[in-house]
Order: sequence, then structure tokens, then C-alpha cells
Amino acid sequence: MTKRNRCNQNIIGVIPKNKNNQCNPKQKMAIFNEEEQLRIRNAIADAERHTSGQLRVCIEKTCSENVLDRAAKYFHRLDMHKTKLRNGVLIYVAVVDRKFAIIGDAGINKAVPDNFWDDTKDDMLEHFKVGNLVEGIVTGIEISGEHLQKYFPHKKGDTNELSDDIAFMDGD
Repeated sequence: MTKRNRCNQNIIGVIPKNKNNQCNPKQKMAIFNEEEQLRIRNAIADAERHTSGQLRVCIEKTCSENVLDRAAKYFHRLDMHKTKLRNGVLIYVAVVDRKFAIIGDAGINKAVPDNFWDDTKDDMLEHFKVGNLVEGIVTGIEISGEHLQKYFPHKKGDTNELSDDIAFMDGD
């Protein structure tokens, strides 16, 4: 299981409601259309071309527990802790509950400064505030990839250790 001993490495956020104090209907849908899924998968593949870090996106409708605990649970369930350099990153989003978390594995936590994920979270929130869930996720992937490249550059022989597909969970 991932260690969450440095709170700066495990960022949580709340996706704001629109000005009518309601969720954007698009945010209530846990399943993206094919074009949106492809856009997210391509963003992951593009980011991983420049880093040995491994990125995943996990989506579910609701989060029935603490969002960091939930993200850590899926991090483990998706075998993200089994990467060679322990440099996996999970972007977890509970769309109906409007919560998200960014979880980095032990190898990342040892190497990066305290504010490593702050700008990623803030930039994602800017897109979420205007109801653009996909753009927020893609932005999070792009920024994560840029950050990871500094600490875990892509090397000859690096392989894609984890699927680039979105993990859709049903809340069990």
C-alpha cells in the first residue's frame, strides 16, 4: 500500500458546483464518450513518453469514504505499487461527490519537494470550476508528466508497466 506520510504528496480537492449550486450534468456521468476516453488515454501515453513514471486515472460516481483512503485503495487494487521504480501516480475522481485526489507512490514521495502536486491540483480545479471534467483530468496528466520527467526521465528500455485505460470503478 502507498505510504501517505507526507500530506503534500497526496492532494485532495473538491470539484465546485456551478453558480446554481448544482453539479454540472456532465460531471454526474461516470462514463466518458469514446472521444473523451481516447483523449485521456492519449494524454497518458504522451506524458509517459518523457518519463519512466506511470500514470493512471480512476473514475467512479461516488466516494463512500475519505477520498485519500479511497484513492489509496484503488492505487493498490490497480497494482500501481508494483512498478519497478515505485513511481506511479493515480488521479482519482468521484464525479457525483465532486472529490478528487492525486496519489504518488513511495519512489516519488522520496524524490520530490513538499509542494510537488499543488499546481497540478490548482490547475485541475480551474477546469473543474467551469464544468470541464475531461480538460481538468488531461491537464492533471500533462502537468504530472512534466513534473515526473524532471525526477524520473524516460530511459532507453523503459516499458509501459500499467494500462493507459481509464479505470472505471463501481464503488465496492
